[in-house]
Amino acid sequence: MRRSVRATLMIGGPLVAASAVAAAAIGFGDGSPPTTGVAPPAPATATVTRATLTQTQQVSGTLDYGRPVTVNGRGAGVITWLPEPGTVISRGQAAYKADNRPVILFYGGLPLYRRLHTGDNGDDVRQVETNLAALGYTGMTVDDTYTAATAAVVKRWQQDNRLPSTGTFEPTDVIRAPAELRVTTLAGQLGDPASGPILTYTGTTRTVRIALDVALQGLVRQNIAATVTLPDGRAVNGTVTHVGAVATAGRTPADPATIAVTVTLADQSALGTLEQSPVGVQLVSARVENVLTVPVAALAALAEGGYGVQVVTGSTSRYVPVQLGMFANGRVQITGNGIVEGTVVGVPS
Repeated sequence: MRRSVRATLMIGGPLVAASAVAAAAIGFGDGSPPTTGVAPPAPATATVTRATLTQTQQVSGTLDYGRPVTVNGRGAGVITWLPEPGTVISRGQAAYKADNRPVILFYGGLPLYRRLHTGDNGDDVRQVETNLAALGYTGMTVDDTYTAATAAVVKRWQQDNRLPSTGTFEPTDVIRAPAELRVTTLAGQLGDPASGPILTYTGTTRTVRIALDVALQGLVRQNIAATVTLPDGRAVNGTVTHVGAVATAGRTPADPATIAVTVTLADQSALGTLEQSPVGVQLVSARVENVLTVPVAALAALAEGGYGVQVVTGSTSRYVPVQLGMFANGRVQITGNGIVEGTVVGVPS
């Protein structure tokens, strides 16, 4: 008699439903499950091999430049110049002009919220000085104190950009972004007040955004590999660089909650001219290298508990208990007493 046992295993943290991982329990004439010791002849055999096992999860994602961010003007006057959509703007360049004066891009994470004068201190001072130094301005110390030397550098920067040369830093003279930006749409028009929405932008690097079912959260973490399949069938290698910690409810009660996952693609040139497109993503959730493996069908459920394999030596065979590792691609990682590469094991038909 032959029985099959379906197993649900915790392997490496994620819950792996081993539905293709049913272990065949080879029975004896009385119908009892096998036990360690002498075993009947195996109907078929396979060998223990060394292999790399990889668990993957196929999901859907969107290739784009990221979520657009809106730039809101904070100064007086009217808009007199706007960049074309698709323009890439780097630190020190004008993002737009108000009253024909440039509003310049600075990099940083802190919103610049106040005028800065000699004697002021704070992280915003350091951010301004860091940007000026990156633009090649010298003669000051980059720290959190706005000194007379800082004011002199700010004055030179203002002169170079045809801004009022006061030495006092005006936060309305700049916009802030984490890095260079790519203009996506224009929210304002020439002649509009420079105090409302001006434009929207994204980053300049295309990534893949995934709304991942929270039930699969355990299968993904930062720095795991991913393969992105483009609409034309080409595959591009990527890496998971962000895994959200807060779930977003589904659009309807029937939709699952999701977390945000970002995949970064190393070779941007492989993406061609694609700007926004649905893509398939294969996430490599776990991987073990150079391990001993057998076909899943070679596992036998033992009467005393656990699993074993039927080791075949010549015309005889016996059951040997084994410890199970990763399941992938119809094979399972095993370790056990005397189990080595090349060991012959029985495989029930």
